[in-house]
Amino acid sequence: QVQLVESGGGSVQAGGSLRLSCAASGRTFSSTAMGWFRQAPGKEREFVAATRWSGTITYYADSVKGRFTISRDNAKRTVYLQMNSLKPEDTAVYYCASAPYGSDWYAERTYSNWGQGTQVTVSS
Repeated sequence: QVQLVESGGGSVQAGGSLRLSCAASGRTFSSTAMGWFRQAPGKEREFVAATRWSGTITYYADSVKGRFTISRDNAKRTVYLQMNSLKPEDTAVYYCASAPYGSDWYAERTYSNWGQGTQVTVSS
């Protein structure tokens, strides 16, 4: 089992920035990739970004490309989501998730362990 703890959420005005962190512990050797998802009120959870623990390829939803950056620190087993140029529509609870294997990093079903979520609120 992989335990995930997110931090870094908060409130910011439109155009501002936030950096989310997700620390993984437990059986982290079983984790192949990490993803960020978000869920806005009244909406389904949606993919935001993903990265594998090895290699350099990253994956982004079209809605955040050019504004958000996912990165990782393998030694700390921590994944980050740098969010710039935030918009009110980015308001959501952000979750990090761990996938033991797979290839469709955009799909929620690929991920087996989830954090508790952190709230991000962007005001206009």
